[in-house]
Amino acid sequence: MGNPQPIIAEVIGQATGRLQRAGIGSARLDTELLLGRVLGINRTGLYARWSDTLPHETAGAFEALLGRRERREPLQYVTGRQAFWTFDLRVGPGVFVPRPETEHLVEAVLTWGAARGGKLAAGRIADLCTGSGCVALALASEWPQASVYATDQAPEALAVARANAKACGLGGRIAFLEGDLLAPFQPMGLEGRLDVVTANPPYIPSGAIAALQPEVRQWEPIQALDGGSDGLHFYRRIVPEAARYLRRGGLLALEVGAGQAEAVTALIQASGLYSPHTCVPDLAGIPRVVLAERV
Repeated sequence: MGNPQPIIAEVIGQATGRLQRAGIGSARLDTELLLGRVLGINRTGLYARWSDTLPHETAGAFEALLGRRERREPLQYVTGRQAFWTFDLRVGPGVFVPRPETEHLVEAVLTWGAARGGKLAAGRIADLCTGSGCVALALASEWPQASVYATDQAPEALAVARANAKACGLGGRIAFLEGDLLAPFQPMGLEGRLDVVTANPPYIPSGAIAALQPEVRQWEPIQALDGGSDGLHFYRRIVPEAARYLRRGGLLALEVGAGQAEAVTALIQASGLYSPHTCVPDLAGIPRVVLAERV
């Protein structure tokens, strides 16, 4: 007689132990999400089948996913998905994984627009360092009449962003442009015509990258993380470059790292090109989004 098939409860217990030994704090949650994925059910459905045996054809697929996560590959890369705003986005190697904190960037722009009577709904929006396209997609979905442009230097990221836009029914709404920050706009005649420029640029100081979790430092694209010696390299470039393309009264909205809001605000003030608007905190109370209007 062969070995009896394990029941789902046993599989979850053993797999959770493996991920815990690999140093993963969310071991139980990750295990349940991965097993639910191969079974085609959510976590509630998993609990309903707690005492069922795990089918042989599923065991191999689960082991493959579990092994990837055990090697500290990000859960989002293993599943290929990440929730953001109202979307279930595709992500994978070469693409920065959207963080929940970035939703505050979207919310801040929408709040700013609403305070202006919704006039921005038909405006021109540029999202820099777009990655998976998450911010551009969220703004395009909330402002259906807006013209949205999204730039990134990484062709892998832009391919994923385009696929996400198509899957979300927004493929015809966003122009994805390969290039460095605002450089793709130079031949487009957009100087002084953008209403909003958003960016979640790389902001980790170069020397701090080695201390990041393995999921980040070993797997996510370094070009989406490294913000130079003090983490402010891209902000120093974006602040003056965005001013060239924003209309008077237009909004610059920047996500910043923990502890960077004051320095980024100082860069904006020193430029003389903007009137600082506000800093928006995340749910932990950390200033996360810096807003400034073009003067």
